[in-house]
Amino acid sequence: MGATPACPPQAGGYLPLVGECPQFGHRASPKSANLAIVTRRLRLGWLVAFFALLISASAWMPWLTTAVNGGGWANAIGGTHGNLELPKGFGAGQLIVLLSSTLLVAGAMVGRGLSVRLASVAALVISLLIVALTVWYYKLNVNPPVSADYGLYVGAASAACAVACSVTAVIAALASGRSSR
Repeated sequence: MGATPACPPQAGGYLPLVGECPQFGHRASPKSANLAIVTRRLRLGWLVAFFALLISASAWMPWLTTAVNGGGWANAIGGTHGNLELPKGFGAGQLIVLLSSTLLVAGAMVGRGLSVRLASVAALVISLLIVALTVWYYKLNVNPPVSADYGLYVGAASAACAVACSVTAVIAALASGRSSR
């Protein structure tokens, strides 16, 4: 048997899907060509969801540390170890974790193409709230002798990246004119 000739790349450098090669007598419909382009590019919603997952994971890492009276650390959830004590009750750290789970859902909705405009705007608002809460957490709890630890930096950097991806997702959703699937 002879080798089958490969299909040349189409406009934009995209390879046609299997069964859509004009050399084999198949024509790609405009809808399937758009589908090929959409499935090949990176969806910003999945990056938002990834950064939301990082924010949630960072909440379990040490956010605060001290060396006074033998030292200690605390995470954003409210867990402490050693001689560091946090105020009791629901605080900014717990709200950050709650909002990161909603940001994960909004990012996944954008990634899957479900209510893209609404979900991308929701992701932007939620990620901005998380950034504001992270700054508030810092201002409330980081005072000498208590200092910030690596978990706070991971959470803050992830929140900033989530804002950047959310802004880009909003711009892309408004530019494409696609409000739902």
